[in-house]
Amino acid sequence: DDQIERERASQRLSGGCCALAAVYLMGKFYVANAGDSRAIIIRNGEIIPMSREFTPETERQRLQFLAFLRPELLGKEFTHLEFPRRIQPKELGKKMLYRDQNMNGWAYKKVEEDDLKFPLIYGEGKKARVMATIGVTRGLGDHDLKVFSSNIHIKPFLSCFPEVRVYDLTQYEHCPDDVLVLGTDGLWDVTNDKEVASVVMEVLTSYEPNDPCRYTMVAQELVVRSRGVLKERGWRLANDKLGSGDDISVFVIPLGGPGNYT
Repeated sequence: DDQIERERASQRLSGGCCALAAVYLMGKFYVANAGDSRAIIIRNGEIIPMSREFTPETERQRLQFLAFLRPELLGKEFTHLEFPRRIQPKELGKKMLYRDQNMNGWAYKKVEEDDLKFPLIYGEGKKARVMATIGVTRGLGDHDLKVFSSNIHIKPFLSCFPEVRVYDLTQYEHCPDDVLVLGTDGLWDVTNDKEVASVVMEVLTSYEPNDPCRYTMVAQELVVRSRGVLKERGWRLANDKLGSGDDISVFVIPLGGPGNYT
């Protein structure tokens, strides 16, 4: 992340990206995630999460705590408190549910002038945003990102530090159908863990266990099904719901089976 900052002028690059990495070392998989990509292991039909998404919702308390410690980062336009909805001026003096950096649940407070500011975190699910700007709270880059029509920088609230999870391959006897799936949010936005596992099993059973292309075909099928088919109303899935409009990148990595393919 520091290198991207140093090189952004010479490379004339702006923006940022998420990062999801899997490293195999001495019998263990180390999966590091910074962003909203995700990894799962499918072992004997069981789904084992190997990462979690970092969004304004999942990192609410970290973001609020930073804003509480350094209110100058909010530019006098935002409040670090969260409310169930936007507060209207006519509600000044009334009681409203809220939560701060120390709270998991909600409590009541009397609405004050400062509470009328736009909340640091606003929206739910994939629509949640930090300062109404970005929906991913960890990743690389975005050093120059600002709130629209302002001089308020977003970067202080973004973290480049990944969460690392470890999976010990030596603890289990893996078969050729056991895999690690790495996917960007374009996959997970429209396809859940169970659906991914179903596609994995469906495609793998149609190939011989020693056929190395079977894993590539699983990745291809996951991408195709998540994108959908282009129709008059845009890309549509088999159930006619909207397909993914985001980047879809998928890796399928075998955890066991034959060591040499013939």
